[in-house]
Parts: sequence; structure tokens; C-alpha cells
Amino acid sequence: MIKGRQISPVELVDAYLKRIEAINPQLDAYITVTEKLARDQARTAEAEISSGHYRGPLHGIPFALKDMFDTAGIRTTSHSKVLLENVPQRDAKVVRQLYQAGAILLGKLAMHEFAHGGPSFDLPWPPARNPWNPMHFTGGSSSGSAAAVAAGLAMFALGSDTGGSIRSPSWLCGIAGLKPSFGLISRAGTIPFSESCDHVGPMAWTVEDCAILLECLAAYDPQDSGSARTVLGPLRSGLNQDIRGMRIGVVRHFSEEDIEVSPELSEAVDSAIRTLQDLGAIVETVRLRSLHDYYAVRLMLTESEIYALHQSSLQERMGDYGHHFLSRCLPACLYTSADYITAQRQRAIIINEMRDVYTRHDALLTAGAGPAPSLLSHKSMGSVDKFLRPGMGTLFSVTGAPALALCAGFSKSGLPLGIQLAGRPFEDATVLRLGHAYEQATNWRQQRPRLVPGRAAPAIHTTITEESRIEVDQCTRNSIEVMASRAGFKLSPTHLNLLLETAPYGLELVKRLNRNLPWDQGQASVFSLQREHHPAAEGD
Repeated sequence: MIKGRQISPVELVDAYLKRIEAINPQLDAYITVTEKLARDQARTAEAEISSGHYRGPLHGIPFALKDMFDTAGIRTTSHSKVLLENVPQRDAKVVRQLYQAGAILLGKLAMHEFAHGGPSFDLPWPPARNPWNPMHFTGGSSSGSAAAVAAGLAMFALGSDTGGSIRSPSWLCGIAGLKPSFGLISRAGTIPFSESCDHVGPMAWTVEDCAILLECLAAYDPQDSGSARTVLGPLRSGLNQDIRGMRIGVVRHFSEEDIEVSPELSEAVDSAIRTLQDLGAIVETVRLRSLHDYYAVRLMLTESEIYALHQSSLQERMGDYGHHFLSRCLPACLYTSADYITAQRQRAIIINEMRDVYTRHDALLTAGAGPAPSLLSHKSMGSVDKFLRPGMGTLFSVTGAPALALCAGFSKSGLPLGIQLAGRPFEDATVLRLGHAYEQATNWRQQRPRLVPGRAAPAIHTTITEESRIEVDQCTRNSIEVMASRAGFKLSPTHLNLLLETAPYGLELVKRLNRNLPWDQGQASVFSLQREHHPAAEGD
């Protein structure tokens, strides 16, 4: 419609800004609305299109960003008091790419603090609410991104995914979210979590929209150490290809043995399998390692890396962090360098194991998540569940393979249910093709949240648990206190309780790492020095 001048980008942006004003107070999806910038960009887009300079499918399209992508002159907080005054001087690479494509920024979105701890009620902004029921959780950490897309407060959003942070909120909010192959989209200018596992990806209403966005954003970037020199080719044009004969392996034991999921989600998975079979796909059960094994590796990598990033800040201003973030990050002070390297070595083994799986299957299917839990069920402090319950996206965070979150129906209470499709590294096109075929064969995209303009967010009363002595044996307690002191932390009684509550569970994960590996297995993280080309020295 924009290309054919049936609708003006200015009209579209005006409509979205009015909807944000009317709906956002009940969802808290936005931290910052960039009204002036959006109107300026919309007028520019309209002028360009009117003069015959149409840039492509994102020209004039309003979008929003998880508040961890640098935006020049616009506060970028990572939803934390620690970065309350952080105003970047330049845009992240992906932001520049979207601007060059003609997309229009509506604002910055709520998230879990530093893409890690949440939902938290002790931060400068409240957590985002689920549009299908504002008393329920969105999933995280790209919480505002999923809420904004599901509620029609942005046509698409960008999120990040380290252990499932695009996929989890996409499942719980009923949208499509893609964690692309590791290295396809630049992370330069993005506030980091874990360089080993961080991904940037699109979140939109449909798989086709995700394909359009990946086509725009996939590019090698020398400023990103993990960037891949891979050309994907066209994605959108291949979405409608037949999927007959494609081989899909269903990893049933993830949701039937390793963790417990709701009966409604199990039924949705079975229904999705039947739909794919009706479309001609060949579906069979595949067995992999326990989800807990992958989770131990993932947490050891990501928790160690985010802890290293924040250690000095934690020493100086621990009180400026939220309780959820601290309860997840502080236990990493107990991990050793050997733990981290062992996890890296295990990761290399897991990636090698998956090569054989990929020879037999074009894609893998797992349960996703849903229905979303009530926000009342989340404690204001402590996060033991983080260590006990693996995320369903864990395996593909460790391997870096593409993984797509899809809506697969709704619970009796009207909350979304989700499934996951994953593929071989850099075969994102296959995953998108399967996901698009499934979407076209179902009617889930015809259902939208029913939101009444002008309503406020329903009240959720939260309190911080009073300090009490956590029951830990004296030897363990002494070790924890010594390691915390060695890390340079001066813990208040509340912060010590956070660490004592979660540390034993964090240490249990260490025991799942197999250390009996052959000498020639390697250490996974290897230093490599590349010779630089200096033209001036050629005659020497």
C-alpha cells in the first residue's frame, strides 16, 4: 500500500503513535517513544516515495527496538538504573541498516534488565505486560518487543536472544520470532550479554515478515567478532515452496521427560505435527542429550561472560541493580576458569554431535512455551527457578543454529501456545519455509488480543522479601562468602541472601559438566593472530 501510494507513511506513523498513547499505559511495552524522530522520518519517507525513490519493503514501516540497541542521541538503558543516563553517540549497525532501508523508529522497548533478570518490579520502569492478558508474563528478555508487536504498537521489533530471549516472549505473546544462525546479523552497537551466545533477530506478526527483515539485516560486519561471511540468498521468494518430503525430527523428550509442560502445550505440539504431516513432511521422533546437559553448558558460558562484564560495576554500585539480575548473576563469582573452559570444550562436542543429526533431518521440532504464567507468581527477589528449569531454546543457543518461534494455538484461557522449528546452521531459509507453510495451514494469525484503549495496567502488588537467614550448611556458606569477598563484593544482608539462595543450585550445574575429555579435544577458545596487510610496507 505504501509502494502504491494508497497510504502515506505519515498517516501510518500518526496512527501508530495514537495507538501507543491509548494502549501502552496498560502494557508498559515502551520505555521511550521517539515521536518527533518518527514524524520527521515519516515525512522524509513520504517525500522520497512521492518522487519515485522507493527503497524496498521496509520503506515507511514503523518499528521499535529493544532498549539495548544504541541509538544516537536517544537514551539506551538496557532497562537498568545503571544506564539511566546513557545516551549513545552513534547508532548500532542494525539501526543504521533499518534507517537505510527507510524504516521509521517509534521508540525503545522494555526488556529484562541487561537482557537477563526479570520480570522485575524494582527497576526504573515496570515490566512489560502480556497483551492477551495484562496480568500475565510476556516471557523475556525481549519482553517489550513481543508485547508491542502482539498489541499492534509496532509493525515489527528487534530483539536479542542469548538463551531464548527472542523465542520465549514470542511464544508467550503469540508472535513469530527468529533467532537466526549465529553471526548472520551484526551485534555491533548492542549492549552485550554473552559474546559466545548473543544473537540479534527479528520479531514480527508473521514468518514472512521475519524473512523480509532477515534479508535486510543479514550481512558481514568486521566490527562484530562473531560475524559470519555467509550469503543467504533470497528468503521471501522461497517461502511458498512445497515442503513435501522434508524430514523433521521431533525432540519429544525435551517436553515429555526433561521438563514438565502443560497438557495444552503438549496437545498443541501434537496438532502441529499432524499439520506438517498433512502438508507432506516426514516426521519422526529423535532422541538427543538431556535438555539439562545443554543447559549446564549454556549457563556456564553465558553467566560467566555477563558476570565478567559487570563485575567492576557490581563492586561499585550493586544497589543500582534489580534483585532478579543479581540473583542470576552473582552466583557466577563461584565459577572457575576451568569450569568455563570445560563448558567451551563441551560445546564443541555438542556441535559435532549435531552434525550427524542434521544428516538425517532437515529440521527439528520441539515444544515452545505457554500458556504464560501470572505475574503474581513471580517473586520479587530470588530466582531459583532459573537454575532448575532449562529454557526450551537452550540447545540452539549452544549450537548457534537457526530457531524459529511460532504460535501454535491458544489455551482455554486465551493465552498463546508456541512451538519451535530449528535447522542446520545457515539454513535459515529452510526453517522459515517450514514455519511459513505451517502458518498458512492454520488460522492462528487471524486472532488478535482484544485491548480497550485508555485502560491502565491492572495493579500488581509486589514486596521485597524481608531479610532472613538462608539455610545453607556452614562449610558452603563460608566458601560462598570467601568467593564473594575475593570478587570484591561488599554484600548487604539482602544481597548475601540472594547469593546464598541461588548459589547451591548454580554449583549443582557445574557437576553436570563432563571433565573426562581426551587431551586432543582442544579448549574451544583459541587465540589466533592474523597478519594485517600494509601497502606501505610492500617495498621493504
